[in-house]
Amino acid sequence: MYQPRSYRQWIKDKDLVSFQTTVKETDLHLRAQKILKQEALEAILKCRASLEGYIELHPPFITTLEPLPAAEDAPELVRQMVEAAEKAGVGPMAAVAGAIAEGVGRELMRFSEEVIVENGGDIFLNILKRRLVGVYADKSPFTGKIALQIEPEETPLGICTSSGTVGHSLSFGSADAVIVLSPSTALADAAATAIANVIKVADDIQKGIELAQSIDGLKGVLIIVEDKMGIWGQVRICPLEERNGDG
Repeated sequence: MYQPRSYRQWIKDKDLVSFQTTVKETDLHLRAQKILKQEALEAILKCRASLEGYIELHPPFITTLEPLPAAEDAPELVRQMVEAAEKAGVGPMAAVAGAIAEGVGRELMRFSEEVIVENGGDIFLNILKRRLVGVYADKSPFTGKIALQIEPEETPLGICTSSGTVGHSLSFGSADAVIVLSPSTALADAAATAIANVIKVADDIQKGIELAQSIDGLKGVLIIVEDKMGIWGQVRICPLEERNGDG
């Protein structure tokens, strides 16, 4: 079932243009220096074709909740998902939204130096100035109040969110938001799923942080359960209300 993504209206920056492109389950909100709808559509179709073709030949890829090895003929997007799943200890489809966001984003970087691709709460960005990424955590008091501060030298970067209370993605936990930062958007996506799965109550935040620390390739994590928050790594937060003019 489609869920309205009202958080997309929080974007306040004025120096980039926003547009959306949708193909089947892939519903992207994009920002760049110019409208690139056709280029984005072609990039989505390219990503989906490689993934769908692989799944047709390897059906367990789409259903398993455990890591799977990649076949010798696996395309690059599938290999990224498989590697991410192996590091995080989840099924490869846990990395699909992040992998597609990055695949599309890197294609669009040929046409725009700044690119931000959001795919259901999973973000790939390459930026030239400081940007803020607002935090959405369901009914937590932190929703709409805080943001991640991202510097251009940190990008390209993946910022992915998993939640046990928001959205349709499979989660075995109850966290309002687990947000993971990684140079690999596929890995950020898979790791967010893995970490969210172990968060049942607020007391599990430390357990989630320890899991994040054990996954090679992560830059940081932010975990929110109701009015409790845990942070590890290279994560900078700031009030969203005071800084929302920066983007």
